[in-house]
Amino acid sequence: MKKVRKAVFPVAGMGTRFLPATKASPKEMLPIVDKPLIQYAVEEAVEAGITDMVFVTGRSKRAIEDHFDKAYELESELEARGKDELLDFVRNMIPKNINCIYIRQAEALGLGHAVLCAKPVIGDEPFAVILADDLLDGKPGVIKQMTDTYDYYRCSVLGVQDVPRADTKSYGIVEARPVADRIEQISAIVEKPKPEEAPSTLAVVGRYILTPRIFHHLETIKPGSGGEIQLTDGIASLLSEEQVLAYRYAGTRYDCGSKLGYLQAMVVFGQRHPEVGPEFTAYLKCLETN
Repeated sequence: MKKVRKAVFPVAGMGTRFLPATKASPKEMLPIVDKPLIQYAVEEAVEAGITDMVFVTGRSKRAIEDHFDKAYELESELEARGKDELLDFVRNMIPKNINCIYIRQAEALGLGHAVLCAKPVIGDEPFAVILADDLLDGKPGVIKQMTDTYDYYRCSVLGVQDVPRADTKSYGIVEARPVADRIEQISAIVEKPKPEEAPSTLAVVGRYILTPRIFHHLETIKPGSGGEIQLTDGIASLLSEEQVLAYRYAGTRYDCGSKLGYLQAMVVFGQRHPEVGPEFTAYLKCLETN
């Protein structure tokens, strides 16, 4: 009856849709107002009781390690200037009991391969997979919703939402039947099907709770197009021996891997920000009237 205490963050991608901003900085470090996407993702995991954050990184991703590391020079400067509030924030971005673990993915061989890289750290425990460029805004956080579901059903759980049929070619799509409120049992999963071939419009977004058995299937499936190991294919294989559930999460998704989704998140979170929210909201209203 192990709890979900570890989360994998695949952060080795190139972020080409945001070039040139991501030429020297990871897309996961793009800020939503004043907090990078990766921090939102880690905070979501912390809320769910997860203590081990496993970052699967690639070249040019050092900024993520630096972000969660101690910053001696910055802290000394803030202390000298009497900026106590900022100093406290920098020192306590994540709780003291959180472990940050970094694993290098030498080649970008797909999401399934990135997850497989974390096997030595995960071992035989259930774990979460969180894609930071999917910013999910829910109360409680979506991973907390999903770990609660895992605690009850004791099987893999995929975060899902309905998408327009024309968009199925951009997602893993599941075929499933309802078993409870927000929960469906998956019978099949297909990676990026054409709209006319999609078994449904229920798409997997960037949140997963997986049993450790997934590693066996990721090790045995054949690479797909481009020689990549797809997590979707591993889950499809896992279905042959374990139950996998689809969870219709409560919350709003912002696809911050796209420019439009990123801008939408910036507007929503900007209006909510305690420091600049009221002024920013007033500014947006002025734009509407001009």
